[in-house]
Amino acid sequence: MFYSVSGVVEHIDADSVAVDCSGVSFLCHASANTLAACGGEGSRVKLYTFLSVKEDALDLYGFISKKELELFKLLIGVSGIGSKTALAVLSALTTDSLARAIVSGDAASIAQAQGVGKKSAERVIMELKDKISKNAGLYTDDISSVRTVSKVFAGENCGAAVGALVSLGYSQSEAAAAIGSLDQTMSVEQMIKAGLRLLSN
Repeated sequence: MFYSVSGVVEHIDADSVAVDCSGVSFLCHASANTLAACGGEGSRVKLYTFLSVKEDALDLYGFISKKELELFKLLIGVSGIGSKTALAVLSALTTDSLARAIVSGDAASIAQAQGVGKKSAERVIMELKDKISKNAGLYTDDISSVRTVSKVFAGENCGAAVGALVSLGYSQSEAAAAIGSLDQTMSVEQMIKAGLRLLSN
């Protein structure tokens, strides 16, 4: 019904923004990342929207980019993930970092979002990993990184090197991005050393 709203920020708070569109203000629930990109009151903004229709409410959600909107629609399609939880995930992670986390199986990063437990994070990964891997351009600007990460676990050495970096304190998505950019014929030890150099820069 609504594709987007464009206008002036009339009011902004912790989880929503009101956009004045030629005298009519639309209240949009939004992620922390979108709210930060909106600027302060008086700023001009364009938000891509999703209208949630329920028996007792019509809720409008606003997103600073089409990619964030598409990830939101994927998230609310996951069993047990509602609109508020989806916004929490999109507040904790950028679209690029969320796409990498899902493709690399990084449940710990997703579980940082408020109200998201380990099982919910694992369910997000299980249900969305293939969709994002096959259509990365719909959900992230960092397409090459997502494609690189998605290939990492095909090789035994890569998986072992990623596991070693995770044990040293790096997130699984960070480790997978680093190892995925290396020569896949390297030994595990060579991958670990090269990965550490990349991650320390």
